[in-house]
Amino acid sequence: MTIKAVLFDFSGTLFRLEHDPSWLADLTDHRGETFDVEARAELMRRMTAPVTLSVDLDDEHLHAWHHRDLDPALHRTVYLEVLRQSGIPHRQQAESLYGRLVDPASWTPYPDTAEVLRRVSGAGLAVGVLSNIAFDIRPAFAALGLDRHVDDFVLSYEVGAIKPDPAVFRLALDRLGVAPGNALMVGDSEEADGGARALGCAFALVEPSPTAKRTDGLLTALREHSVL
Repeated sequence: MTIKAVLFDFSGTLFRLEHDPSWLADLTDHRGETFDVEARAELMRRMTAPVTLSVDLDDEHLHAWHHRDLDPALHRTVYLEVLRQSGIPHRQQAESLYGRLVDPASWTPYPDTAEVLRRVSGAGLAVGVLSNIAFDIRPAFAALGLDRHVDDFVLSYEVGAIKPDPAVFRLALDRLGVAPGNALMVGDSEEADGGARALGCAFALVEPSPTAKRTDGLLTALREHSVL
């Protein structure tokens, strides 16, 4: 297989929403008490878990959960409910925390993200970012000057399809002008990103570890597939 294009997931692959203590410092529960370290860590996990539902939802919010990456309004609705059930009863606090989640400036690139995008693009390969997401992530790349190394962004809320639906992978490949057998999908979810294999793409799994711990995961994945 000759790789002519690399598709990258966003969250947990190229960037990660890291725990900034200042975001949670003033949060209080229904008793007016601040959250301890473990509770804060759990809040961050619930905000960033890609597929795991950690609270019980009624039918309305369950619908929003399953369609959250197709509609920004549904995304906001269900995450505010998740935060409410996670012990943040004050709407203003929940909205402030949610605002961090959907702010591209809040996301931290992995240490090897810039190098990988530059090298893959510089080698003449097509580069795509394919994400199940409900907000525009392009500013995160533009702020670091990395947008020039990405040929196309395929974001679920813009195209009306989410991974692992084969249609969204096919759309990304069509935009890049590359056949599935000549593409590599890199992502942190076996379930969602691994769906690219149904079309005949190669797939590389990376762990969505904190950025300080996963310093060369992308480089390693691409080397294992002889891309770099």
